Amino acid sequence: MPKLKASIPAGRLRRGAQLGRLLGVETARTYVAKAANVSRSEEAREATDARRRLQTAEHVAEVLGQMKGGAMKVGQMASLIDFDRLPADELDDVQTKLAELRNSAPQVPFKEMQKVVEHDLGERIADLFADFDPDAAAAASIGQVYRARLHDGRDVAVKVQYPGIASAVRADIQNLGLLIRAARRFAPGLDPGSTAVEVRERITEELDYEHEAQAQRAFARRYRDHPFIVIPDVITELCRERVLVTEWVDGIGFDQLKAYPKAKRDRVGEIVFRFYFGSLYRFGHFSGDPHPGNFVLRPDGRVAFLDFGMTKIVPRGAIETELEVLRAALEMDARRVHAGLAELGFFDPSDPQFDPARVLAHVRALNAWYATDEPVTLTPRYVSRLMVDAADPRSEYWDLMRNETMPANSLFSNRMQAMTLAGLGQLEATANWHRVMSEWLYGSPPSCPLGIAEADFFRSSLRSLPRAA
Repeated sequence: MPKLKASIPAGRLRRGAQLGRLLGVETARTYVAKAANVSRSEEAREATDARRRLQTAEHVAEVLGQMKGGAMKVGQMASLIDFDRLPADELDDVQTKLAELRNSAPQVPFKEMQKVVEHDLGERIADLFADFDPDAAAAASIGQVYRARLHDGRDVAVKVQYPGIASAVRADIQNLGLLIRAARRFAPGLDPGSTAVEVRERITEELDYEHEAQAQRAFARRYRDHPFIVIPDVITELCRERVLVTEWVDGIGFDQLKAYPKAKRDRVGEIVFRFYFGSLYRFGHFSGDPHPGNFVLRPDGRVAFLDFGMTKIVPRGAIETELEVLRAALEMDARRVHAGLAELGFFDPSDPQFDPARVLAHVRALNAWYATDEPVTLTPRYVSRLMVDAADPRSEYWDLMRNETMPANSLFSNRMQAMTLAGLGQLEATANWHRVMSEWLYGSPPSCPLGIAEADFFRSSLRSLPRAA
């Protein structure tokens, strides 16, 4: 993992200049490509454009990864958007290139990070820890993670915020327009409006690691002793605003999981689905950053979930209304779907452009992956088609989407669901998603081993937090 030679640029002008240079280079490349496409057929142009986005992804990922902060967060959000026009044999190349943004971001030198730890905890690292590996185990948008050992023998993960990153985040919020333009160079399906709101509202929460520690403790209590989900414990006495210390978890990362046998990938996929979607529908409190770097498969077969910097509590009433909309869509009841979405705030129920039959058709298109009681395999291409109908001008329902108002609660949960499905698509996970969803939609009894084990756990567990009011 390469190391940065300089500190992270924090000023708005300096960071804006980096984005400006990036856009200038990519704009010039676009003009060259358009000129070359004049003599090509439409099919050849589409394939060439998709391949060009792969080259663009390498350049944009490198720049946004170096900048970190909000810039890297926008890149991470874009990195899970697939290219539905790229030939199937090149899809893996696209995801490999973009995975570098998630997993191989350049490191800030350890001596700079050490200052943050010792300043915030008030002691020397040698006194705080029995051992501390100076080589970062992971690099993220606003911090790096190190492996260390406490004096009592426990192995821990030490998440340390980059020095000066708060200023960089504020600069990125001011430069959001440029940032999103840069990300859309390789992910044209990225929705500018929702992405801007997401980065502005959520990354500021991530800057406070004490907020993250509180959220992680809540999830750890809820899932303690769960049969297949693990949440690392927080070492509360070593947590501060810029330092978060948690239990270390060994496991197999996402890129290795993609090469695992089909049955194991299916099992992991269902676990990931049950954690992210289940937390929303069961508790109304969910982790909103399900990119593949945030979970690992442990040797005992359980899946550990690692990052709680972006969580949200949704009022129970909104959850019940959403579940009612989903049930109505499955039951082909256009009136109930229309009424439920209007209640959630998507549109004025008296607006004639939102015809109930057409609104129902759109919801069913989005939820086709679990609409039938049969196993469905989520592939990158299949999920990409779903994403087109979720937020892309190419969708036949774009006239509805562009006139809707996305409620704040729905914006965050929709992003979580889209990113979860994107990860499952890369695993090519197969399950009877209809039956899993029915557990939350209708209270149906589980019909698979994971569902049965989870139902037994929640029936007997007293550790679950109260549902959101």
